[in-house]
Amino acid sequence: MNKYVKEFLHRGLMFGGFGPIIFGIIVFIVSKTTENFILEAGEVFIGIVSIYLLAFVHAGASVFNQIEHWSIGKSLLCHLSTLYVAYSLCYVINTWIPFEPKMLLLFTAIFMIIYFVVWCVVYFTIKATSKNFNEKLK
Repeated sequence: MNKYVKEFLHRGLMFGGFGPIIFGIIVFIVSKTTENFILEAGEVFIGIVSIYLLAFVHAGASVFNQIEHWSIGKSLLCHLSTLYVAYSLCYVINTWIPFEPKMLLLFTAIFMIIYFVVWCVVYFTIKATSKNFNEKLK
């Protein structure tokens, strides 16, 4: 098995469990702040499984940024695509967003904007840190 596939699975298994914990915290908060909040057993089951898979994929997808022989564009596209599919499926399956073209388009726009803002912050922070390290090594 490819070392990157193994790393994807390893990271997913290590951090996937945080998804259901976060789901539990959110459900707890919503139940305390919303009158007559009720979830059916099926909704809880789908929520736990889908959030576990979302956290698994999110953690595993970070491996795309560490494949050195890939260009930044290729790793960015793979990472972005993987996260977008995982998030959009999770949100639609849990009915957090309706499966309607307008809402999916709005979700896509918001997702892309936030993704690129976060990516730029991380990229430029790492670039500045590398520059500082290189200057100290000289």
